Amino acid sequence: MTGRGIGVCFWIVTTSEAIEILNKFRAGKISPGRALRAFQAAPVADLGFARVDTHRALRKGFPEVIYGAGKTAEQVVGIAAQLAAREQRVLITRVSPEQARAVRRKFKLAVWHRMARCVTLEETPLPKRPGAVAVLCAGTSDLPVAEEAAVTADIMGNRVERVYDVGVAGLHRLLGRLETMQRAHVLIVVAGMEGALPSVVAGLVSQPVIAVPTSVGYGASFGGLAALLGMLNSCGSGVTVVNIDNGFGAGYAASQINALASPARRSRD
Repeated sequence: MTGRGIGVCFWIVTTSEAIEILNKFRAGKISPGRALRAFQAAPVADLGFARVDTHRALRKGFPEVIYGAGKTAEQVVGIAAQLAAREQRVLITRVSPEQARAVRRKFKLAVWHRMARCVTLEETPLPKRPGAVAVLCAGTSDLPVAEEAAVTADIMGNRVERVYDVGVAGLHRLLGRLETMQRAHVLIVVAGMEGALPSVVAGLVSQPVIAVPTSVGYGASFGGLAALLGMLNSCGSGVTVVNIDNGFGAGYAASQINALASPARRSRD
């Protein structure tokens, strides 16, 4: 377990290594002191331009996610290489075409989700949990945010069901997918304009609803502020709101909620 950081040497414990250490300790193959030293390793790989959190998966169940916006293609590839050397999967969000091409040149397994503006790298995909995360989208213009949520939830080990173009301007479209909505463990509802869709959905289902306002809309929508305020003031019970255009945050939160229903999670706890 030697560190591979630039300019520094230390032990780094990945999730799979942590499980192996705990199993060896339980079997009496290593001493308590040796196990403790392994977990006291410095949890950072210093690249100069970035300090990569190498223990994120150990603490959170999923590696650090790379936010591509504002980074050069070389920086994105460098961070991805550090994560890929230790983890079975990598997620990069808000990726430009240039960044996506650079990552795909470096990693043969990289997949560019163009609509979602994400790149995923999965050496070993996570098994899908029971239940599903339903991602609802009011209109076609909201698809990039909805797809960001869907890709995030998928790579984190959830079965995703997409219910798109079901805005309140044609309520029959939404009601026609009611069975799918009611089957899901958690729903992500993405909408711009006045942001009414999450309130309607919350009145139809008993599951948690994560509302995502988008910046889609005419002038008075104020870049998504109208939708955000509408969702924050929802009369539908059980609606939680993330920030404007934050599909990633919604997908991550939905994955955490869905994980609570997993038998594997319950057995670990």
